[in-house]
Amino acid sequence: MKDKIWLSSPHMGGGELKFIHEAFDANWIAPLGPNVNGLEADLEKFLKGDVQVAALSSGTAALHLALIACGVVYGDEVICQSMTFSASANPIAYQGAIPVFIDSEKETWNMCPIALKEAIVDRIAKGKKPKAIIVVHLYGMPAKMDELLAVAQEFNIPIIEDAAEALGSTYKAKSCGTFGRFGVLSFNGNKIITTSGGGALVSHTKEDRDHAVFLSTQARDDAPHYQHSHIGYNYRMSNICAGIGRGQMEVLNQRVAARRKMCDFYVDLFQDIAGVTVFVAPHEDFHSNHWLSAITVDADVAGMTVEQLRLAFLEENIESRPLWKPMHLQPVFAEAPYYGTNVAEQLFEEGLCLPSGSNLSDDERFRITSCVRNLFAK
Repeated sequence: MKDKIWLSSPHMGGGELKFIHEAFDANWIAPLGPNVNGLEADLEKFLKGDVQVAALSSGTAALHLALIACGVVYGDEVICQSMTFSASANPIAYQGAIPVFIDSEKETWNMCPIALKEAIVDRIAKGKKPKAIIVVHLYGMPAKMDELLAVAQEFNIPIIEDAAEALGSTYKAKSCGTFGRFGVLSFNGNKIITTSGGGALVSHTKEDRDHAVFLSTQARDDAPHYQHSHIGYNYRMSNICAGIGRGQMEVLNQRVAARRKMCDFYVDLFQDIAGVTVFVAPHEDFHSNHWLSAITVDADVAGMTVEQLRLAFLEENIESRPLWKPMHLQPVFAEAPYYGTNVAEQLFEEGLCLPSGSNLSDDERFRITSCVRNLFAK
């Protein structure tokens, strides 16, 4: 059996252990400490702009706290991009709220501004103005933030950016995750950098950041005894995990560059194969980290389906994965409202994510190339 080529595996930089050793030497084995503070400062510097960062146990936790801060409660409606991972939508259900799903547009695969406005107008007409809008930067590709923000501002609805896949991506030279009232980052093991598990909430005021930290540490009141006036959560990041993150921040720019080169590799690989389109930025305003490189396959032109390509990779022990199944097609959200056409559905039917790791070798790229050329030669 050939060694497996992973879709997106962790890639250590070598500097992580020094921060972990410092934590052990100082006995900071807790969900607070110098590494947590340091990672937050590193992220604030990287994102630029006037932002405040709270390091948390996951991106999902960050999204949950953002919804709470936006005042989302039981029975409210929250607009969410349909083409995304379930973690974008699940926190809506945590609050007892109702997701309203929006279709994608074809250029960035992200939330369609036209369908967004249609949904808001219709929900208001039905007597239910949405409390928040969750926009996703899918696979690292920035959404059309100018258009989406214009719609959100017209109706005075806050945007929460799910930038879990988009650390290092920018729209018009501004970091993804810094446009909305809140931004969400993820450092899961498959992300562009990792803390093994973890995430962060990006906000624009110290008040919002401090409130998130308060809620993430079980909402303990300022008293000598344990007193609680609010429901809290165990969402703060570990000082050990943050140490991994600090080491990863030292190589973040290199990781982004390597992922972008993987996308260029696929552009070259498929340039002469009819019916296969590599997912790239529509123009220079969109700078994607290309966390995952993806393609769409027109079976009528290519002479094969995307599933045939996936199975060919699998036979060679090369991991690939269909695009996210849209949330409005998921059984758990079958009753949720949906606005748009069939863009997200078509992307799911025709799309495939390809090995994109920053640690892929030349030999592994050769195996990918050989598999594709042999398959299409038939």
